[in-house]
Amino acid sequence: MKINEHQKELYEESGYWGKETLLDYWSASVANNGEREFVVDDQGDRFTYKEVDDQANAIATYMKKIKIRPSDVVSFQVPVWSEFVLITIACLKVGAVINPIGLCYTGKELEYLLNLSQSKIFFCPTWYHKTNYEEMIQCSRKKIRCLKHLVLLDNQKEKFTKSITLKEILSEKAALKNNSDLVKKAKSNDVAAILYTSGTTGGVKGVMLTHNNIIFSEKYFNKALKLTKDDIIFMPAPLNHATGFHHGIIAPMLIGGKVVLQSKFESQQAIKLINLERCTYSMGSTPFIYDILKDIKNGNEQLNTLKFYLCGGAPIPGDMVECASKYGIKLCEVYGSTESVPHVFVRPEETLELMGTTSGRPMEGIEVRIVDEKRQAVTPGTIGEEASRGPNVFVGYLNDKLATEKDLDDEGWFYSGDLCVADEKENIKVIGRKKDIIVRGGENLNTNYISDYVSKHPDVLDQAVIAMPDERLGERICVYVVLKKGKEFLDLNELLDYMQKKKIPKRYWPERLEIIDKIPRTDSGKVKKNQLRDDLEKRMQVLGELDCKKKNLA
Repeated sequence: MKINEHQKELYEESGYWGKETLLDYWSASVANNGEREFVVDDQGDRFTYKEVDDQANAIATYMKKIKIRPSDVVSFQVPVWSEFVLITIACLKVGAVINPIGLCYTGKELEYLLNLSQSKIFFCPTWYHKTNYEEMIQCSRKKIRCLKHLVLLDNQKEKFTKSITLKEILSEKAALKNNSDLVKKAKSNDVAAILYTSGTTGGVKGVMLTHNNIIFSEKYFNKALKLTKDDIIFMPAPLNHATGFHHGIIAPMLIGGKVVLQSKFESQQAIKLINLERCTYSMGSTPFIYDILKDIKNGNEQLNTLKFYLCGGAPIPGDMVECASKYGIKLCEVYGSTESVPHVFVRPEETLELMGTTSGRPMEGIEVRIVDEKRQAVTPGTIGEEASRGPNVFVGYLNDKLATEKDLDDEGWFYSGDLCVADEKENIKVIGRKKDIIVRGGENLNTNYISDYVSKHPDVLDQAVIAMPDERLGERICVYVVLKKGKEFLDLNELLDYMQKKKIPKRYWPERLEIIDKIPRTDSGKVKKNQLRDDLEKRMQVLGELDCKKKNLA
């Protein structure tokens, strides 16, 4: 872990960091709000704080029995189900490190992540959304060095192996009665969670966050938004991401609030669920609210209780802000990352004034500066790289000292790689990225990976991957290719068939293919992606695509 001692003292003196852990806050919430509902999902599960506590006790008892110790990593690949919350709280009870993994990771990627974290136990569904996770983990198990125990969630299909199920664990009567039964209680500056980030200049990285990091982030998030225990968040985003984990689980837990989960987003069902549970706010990437607004506009449904929606992953156009306001929803842009959990956002009362022109300003206790190539601060109005420092900023990448040193300096500043510009009021606007990624529906996709896959196609001589603007997802994947001599045409479907046969993860599949005679490059061989972006814009305008997209929410 990398924590600047001067900043640590400053955060403690300011009251931003304390001695309490997430378990302390959980215990207080159970004591004060035991009979209030904490989590509801679209699978039919409803749990009060006391019921979650009882269920988590049973899971914690099992983990203690199999000798899961404080600081051990507990990994789980679970959909947006209430079980995700139960496992999270159980980890707190035994002092283990919470390590949720996205459902998109399969095969060698999953093996890599479990080896990186040295997990002794892994939770996953037997089956979910066309994927046999039980078979997948069984095939990989011999290649995962430390993995000793597997727990299956047989919600959608019965198990075919002898591994224990979560239902069997929850049926056990024995449970930890109180925190004094624990071997050792975690400390507030211990790592509480490892969240994986998609990576930009390399592979997937494990972002280490302490109890203090997470508690500060969500206490001041709640404070800035004036949230109370009567507020109910609708959460359709994956819970392994910072949005779902921090803002969907921890934020309501700290104040005795409630979270409503939707396992697979579908806008019409989302509207019904929001109205049924009387949700007051929500948060996620742009596509969620885009689809909801489109359905409201085209149908008779209204959102009767939703006050505001926090939108991250891509800049929000002003016309979308205006459209949302017609239905009583304040659309607030947020900005941040797994390493520096959304720390800049537009306050609900400022949405119409700012009208999508900015990502907002920092939360209390967080410093933001825009720097040049030498990491020196630039004046307002000058484009540079965004850097942030505060009690929320991560303490390093798991087992990756080089990456930690590169992105997190000795004074506690995290350099995001995002190009931004700030005004005199500390509002920042995201201009682009230094790091070569595509943000598709809030997920970071490394273009280097995609280029590597495309380049291996037998008909491709040269290629380049760029982001294609998309109003719903923010960006999509566009690939430019130069074909080998004698090859006159390559269809997108042919390319996708090739990628499918090579078992390339679907999230890396291109969504548009353009064939050109030569990839523009600099003298040093770097692709001139700005020229390709200009060319793509012209091609889209010729086809009338951009104009059609802009009219969708008009």
